[in-house]
This record gives sequence, C-alpha cells and structure tokens, in this order.
Amino acid sequence: MNLTISGHHLEVTPALREYVLAKLDRVTRHFDQVVDINVLLSVEKLKEKERRQKAEVTLHVKGRDIFVENAHEDLYAAIDQLMDKLDRQVCRHKDKLQDHHHVSAKRIDATPV
Repeated sequence: MNLTISGHHLEVTPALREYVLAKLDRVTRHFDQVVDINVLLSVEKLKEKERRQKAEVTLHVKGRDIFVENAHEDLYAAIDQLMDKLDRQVCRHKDKLQDHHHVSAKRIDATPV
C-alpha cells in the first residue's frame, strides 16, 4: 500500500501525519485490498478573518477510485469527518463486491439415491 500525505499552503507536521495514519488504520482494517492512498491537507483563505481547513483523500482499490473531501474550521475535525465518510464508502464498496446471491434449494443438484 502506497501512502502519500501532502499539504497545500500547510506544512504537514509529524503530529498531523500520525493523526492521519491513526484514522486511516480504521479504514484499512475494514478493507485490506487498498492499493494506493493520497491525502491532501490544505488551508483556503476565503476572507481576511475566515480560514477554511480542507482535507481530501483519494483511495485506489481494485476496480475503483474512491474520492472524499471535507472542509471545516478545524483541520482535525475535518479529518475526523472525512474518515467517517471514507469508512462508509469503503464499507459500501466492500458490500457490493461480496456475492450475496445464494443458490436456491431447487437449483442444487441432488444425486438420486
């Protein structure tokens, strides 16, 4: 699994990196077939007083790319909400991959005795 954590108008501190890794652990625990993860943390300056912290994740799994983004005044809160969204999407993707079609009792070949 390749992991890239980068910042836009923001320095990614070791504490911030560890926080993102701890939150990503929950996602990789639910679905272990993750190929690549790109995390982008950014600060947008809308007005002089307003600053919006934004977190984005692109998760590449076999057969699909999952993109999630979230913005909040606090970067840690943005990361928390982002990981909740990502976890829901990964669980939904995993659920779609599983084969829920069971063979009915009439279709099972029974050998005559």
